[in-house]
Amino acid sequence: DLIFLSVITLSVSAMPEGLPLALTLALTIGSRRMAKRNVVVKKLNSVESLGSCTVIASDKTGTLTVNEQTAKKIILADGSLFEIEGIGYNGEGKVLEINGSKISDAIKIGKLGVINNEASLEKVNGKWESHGDSIDIAFLSLGEKLNIGSSFKVLKEMPYESEKKYSAVFYLDDDNNNYCTIKGSLETVLSFCDSMYIDGKISSLNIGDIVKQNDSLARDGYRVIALAKSRKLDEIPKSKVLEDSDIPKMVFAGLVAFIDPIRKETIDSVKKCKKAGIKVIMITGDHPLTAFSIAKELGICDSLDNVTTGDDIERMLAVGEKDFDKYVKNIKVFTRVTPLQKLEIVNSLKRQGEFVAVTGDGVNDAPAIKSANIGIAMGSGTDVAKETSKMIIVDDDFMSIVSGIEEGRNAYSNIRKVVYLLLSCGLSEVLFFALSIFLGLPAPLIAVQLLWLNIVTDGLQDISLSFEREEKEIMSEKPRSPKESIFDKLMFQEVLTAGLTMGISVLILWFYLVKGLDMRLSLARGYVMMIMVFMQNLHALNCRSEKISAFKMPISRNWFILLSVVSSILLQIIVMENSFTSTIFGAEKLPYSHVALMFLCSIPILFVMEVFKKIKFRRR
Repeated sequence: DLIFLSVITLSVSAMPEGLPLALTLALTIGSRRMAKRNVVVKKLNSVESLGSCTVIASDKTGTLTVNEQTAKKIILADGSLFEIEGIGYNGEGKVLEINGSKISDAIKIGKLGVINNEASLEKVNGKWESHGDSIDIAFLSLGEKLNIGSSFKVLKEMPYESEKKYSAVFYLDDDNNNYCTIKGSLETVLSFCDSMYIDGKISSLNIGDIVKQNDSLARDGYRVIALAKSRKLDEIPKSKVLEDSDIPKMVFAGLVAFIDPIRKETIDSVKKCKKAGIKVIMITGDHPLTAFSIAKELGICDSLDNVTTGDDIERMLAVGEKDFDKYVKNIKVFTRVTPLQKLEIVNSLKRQGEFVAVTGDGVNDAPAIKSANIGIAMGSGTDVAKETSKMIIVDDDFMSIVSGIEEGRNAYSNIRKVVYLLLSCGLSEVLFFALSIFLGLPAPLIAVQLLWLNIVTDGLQDISLSFEREEKEIMSEKPRSPKESIFDKLMFQEVLTAGLTMGISVLILWFYLVKGLDMRLSLARGYVMMIMVFMQNLHALNCRSEKISAFKMPISRNWFILLSVVSSILLQIIVMENSFTSTIFGAEKLPYSHVALMFLCSIPILFVMEVFKKIKFRRR
């Protein structure tokens, strides 16, 4: 009966029943740390999943840049140039005439941008407040600098859609004449134009010169918006919903160049991703040359061969899935991309075995965010994007995403440490108990002793490992495969090594006490309990890192582990030295000198695992 009860108790003791609590705590701590770094996690299992990320598909505006679009240049079709002072969403700054250009021409093109607009910008109690699309707000800011009023009436409008790449407005001007204006990407606006303004007069369209102006600006990193205006209209379309066919022939007016400064800290973040084996790609609606200029400055790519457009994506999609996947594999900057194309890009990366994190802020980004392994919404984004995502970046900063990956990797690392501790300690107990029975020795511990041992060696130590901070080299390692089991080759080797070391060490002591010294069982069990408490608590220090020496891990990084180890050892000594409790646990108290001897006998577990780490990870 005693053996049967002990076996049942051993089974309970060997089972890592504290694992669910420790794992949940590790993820919760990771989630809390992410929140401090502006990453709000909606689903707890996403914490360690983010650490598996191999590709970050980031949008540009507001994530890689500061999202403060500012009009800096105006170029008319006849080559007239204006430079614009100031930065940000406000009316502070002047529009400067360059080489004899006329400010009245700048006012005309600025007015088109103010008319064709869905945003708002106003000064309230001395502070500028804005709402809406960043480019629309920037146009209103330009309007403030040019003192453009609101002496017009909007009759019908076609809101901007990323698929159409333009917006249109029919309006009534100061003289009660009907006009239409459109703004958007150059290629789209030009498709509606049959002429252009030269010195205020309508002339034949010179597409070549306009494209050169656009490419020159885009090459310098500007985001370029083209504007056009119709001739006077006799009437406006009667249809409720405007279509492309409702847009009349337009007269090209000019280009407005915007700059959205990159976040300087993003350059270091991209470098950190590369070092961590994470590929960063940019998906944007900008002109290819503009996107390439910014991507090159950020270090995302250094060749135009790594840049593609929505038209190329559509062409490759028509070829076939395999060819499309090969094409996507070599691209780092995707420009002029529609929401459906963005979804296809994400699906392609997933088919290639990548673990993809996708950022977005709009309704149109929702399909890609939903399809991604980790969908990330921006804090300033729409409710749809946030509802679809698994986490939210509060400050819209790319650096926060990288910080989240770092915390995700650390959370997974801590989970491994907990599993490592519980399995190796459980293995050692099963091993020395089973071998003792096999060798014909008495049961080394009775049921109550096994349960007590489980409390003082696993009760707090596994939880304390959940508080470990990230190791210095955690972002220098390649991402783990999401399909990789936590019980991999390394885990098997270290659990087996630690379990065998502790189990055989205790078995040798037990054999010596029982057979060599013919010691009373109650006293011998006291020695076994004491060495097991010492050994498994010291092993908890090994488990603080699977690769770095325990002697190189500062206690200041996790005071809780020291508290749990010292508390457990002291508790064991107090229980054993107290005659009442020692009677309850069926073990006699030991001389203090022998307690110290058991501590010395437990130290080899530290050195065995140090040698193991040295052999496995020589570079450390």
